[in-house]
Amino acid sequence: MPAERFRVPAAVYGILRDRERVLLMRRAATGYRDDQLSLPAGHLNGGEDALTGLIRELREELGIEADPRGCRLALLMHTAPEDAEDHEYFHLFFSVERWSGEPHIAEPGKCTELRWVDASALPSDLVDYVAAALAAIARGDLLAVHGW
Repeated sequence: MPAERFRVPAAVYGILRDRERVLLMRRAATGYRDDQLSLPAGHLNGGEDALTGLIRELREELGIEADPRGCRLALLMHTAPEDAEDHEYFHLFFSVERWSGEPHIAEPGKCTELRWVDASALPSDLVDYVAAALAAIARGDLLAVHGW
């Protein structure tokens, strides 16, 4: 019997900009990177494509409706496992150009703060691989690896 194929979990991230600022969220009560800033993000569910997953996550976390025609893949990042219980990941970072609604904390049990920050002066408590992804995007990279 052939061995099961290797599978990589995938997560999607939305980069919302207001001129030179980017929207960050402070994670809370999830058990992963709590109290750190990150982008709105989440895992893909089985049976959904990356764009559908991104739009779902933005609706769930920020209460907005992203226009799929205004979402562009900005970077694919491949990360190594963070610890022995973790997996490698594919992270898909999307620039979100158009949405309707005002971003707000739609999941108060998982987020304690929304903050627009200057994209050229990212805070030190930003999740490390998210900071690396934003730097890679600023350089024009399409692919990045982290933790290898």
